[in-house]
Formats: sequence, C-alpha cells, structure tokens
Amino acid sequence: MLAASAAALPLLLGAAGCRSSDAFAGPDPLAGPPPLGHDVLTLQAVIAAEENLIDLYRTGISGNPGNRTASQTRMLQSLLAQHEQHLVQLKARLVVPAGASPSPGASASPSGPASPSSPSGGGASPSPRASTISVAELRAAEGASAADLVQRLVTVPPALAQLFASIAASDATHVTALGG
Repeated sequence: MLAASAAALPLLLGAAGCRSSDAFAGPDPLAGPPPLGHDVLTLQAVIAAEENLIDLYRTGISGNPGNRTASQTRMLQSLLAQHEQHLVQLKARLVVPAGASPSPGASASPSGPASPSSPSGGGASPSPRASTISVAELRAAEGASAADLVQRLVTVPPALAQLFASIAASDATHVTALGG
C-alpha cells in the first residue's frame, strides 16, 4: 500500500496542477538531483588546473631533454611528483553526489581567473608546439597556480582552504626552485 501511494503521489500532484515542491518544504524531490555546490565546482576546477600543470611538467620533461642537465631533469621530476601528490589529495576530497554528473565545465573557474595550465593562464591544454615547454613557462604556470589558489581561499570551507593554501605555498616554492 505504501509503494502504491508513493507511486501515485506524482500523478496526484500533477493532476491537481501542483508541483511536488508546493507540497513539500525544501528542494523539489521530483526535479532530479540538485546542481553541484560551489565547493564541488571549485574543487573540480582546481583538480583540472592541477592536471594541466602535471601535463605541462610531463611535456617539459620529455620534450627536448638534451638542453637540460641531469640535475635539472631530476628537479623537474621531483616537482612533478609533488604535483601528482597534490592531485591525489585534491581528488580524495572530491565527493560528487550520487546521480549527479561531473560538471562539464570543471576546468572553467567558478571564481577567479582561468586555470594556470599555460603561461598566459588561459586554461587550455598544452598545444602541439608544447613539446618544448621551457623552465620559464613552468615557472610562470606555477606562479599563476599559486595566485589562483590564494584567490580561492575565501570562497571555500576552512578544510579545503587549508589544502589550497598548502598547495599554493608549494607552488610558490616551485617558482623559486625554477629560478624565479
């Protein structure tokens, strides 16, 4: 009987010209899952930016290694490993509610500048010419990433702000390590 009344409720409300939100307080349970929250969208954008930075490092390490010393290559690999750890920490905090699809514009910034995947901060993936990413371009991307994360601190809960601040501080030290 309960199942029959639960199944009949949408029909009854529809026939009466009511939306389910008229009968219930809160979000409309029949309207589908609610949109993703600001924190989730922000975290998705930061994850996309970190993935782009990792791609830049991988491209920079593999592209034209003859111009670098062994110690420079080891340093770039060490910085890449740190970014991979950042990505693990960021992804561990991403909880997308059941039934919600990941945001198609996750790399689009809900607040602040575009993700720092390129020296111009444009957020695009490395271009085909990116096989010659320079240390200066990596340094610029690190600086843009640190600045972007700092700007996001005031828009997220304290635990996420703490992680963003930690990653921003790491990115700032990378700028110095890369000769900035």
